[in-house]
Amino acid sequence: MSITGIIGAMEEEVNILKSKMQVETIIKKASMEFYKGTLNEKEVVIVRSGISKVNAAVCTQILVDDFKIDRVINTGIAGSLHNKINIGDIVISNDAMQHDVDATGFGYELGVIPRMETSVFKADEALITMAKKICEREIPEISAHVGRVVTGDQFISDRTVKERIETTFHGYCTEMEGASIAQVAYLNQIPFVVLRAISDKADDSANVDYPTFEKKAIEHSVILVENMLKEL
Repeated sequence: MSITGIIGAMEEEVNILKSKMQVETIIKKASMEFYKGTLNEKEVVIVRSGISKVNAAVCTQILVDDFKIDRVINTGIAGSLHNKINIGDIVISNDAMQHDVDATGFGYELGVIPRMETSVFKADEALITMAKKICEREIPEISAHVGRVVTGDQFISDRTVKERIETTFHGYCTEMEGASIAQVAYLNQIPFVVLRAISDKADDSANVDYPTFEKKAIEHSVILVENMLKEL
């Protein structure tokens, strides 16, 4: 049976999933707890990576090396970069890249990682299609958008910064882990998808919206991940 790694940055993003799984073992490594077992009769490893790109990358590599996962799903919440994407909606990554990589001093464009074949990491088409269909079927009251997830070690709460990121990278949402997970998946040739429920507009209202809408956004993410596991 194939194994799915499920990563959430915060405890709130994985607690519900962990409470529903049949836990076989808990393995601690790199200050993270990896819950191995089954959910909806599928083998999973669920883990809270912690916030930030480095934590997420370390977590993903452990899943690859120690648990031999066959795919990785990154679930969580994000700020919208696009006017058509509202709080509560879901963004499904078609690809992911980092907005805070800056080697422009060496002649590279913003976001380009020097000496890598690509800095834009493409999500798995089958996982994208599955996620979109499930959103439309199970959460019809919200809209599901397939587009770019843009990652950086910043919580974006400034309209000017938001507009710069959207204009430069043409992203649908911004958060702090997805592209680093995508990069590790790419390097290891592991299929991935990043799923983000929108909790705020990544502008001057973000500090107010985030705590208000966080819980509902997480509920949408959980519904999506649970149903994806049923279909894998």
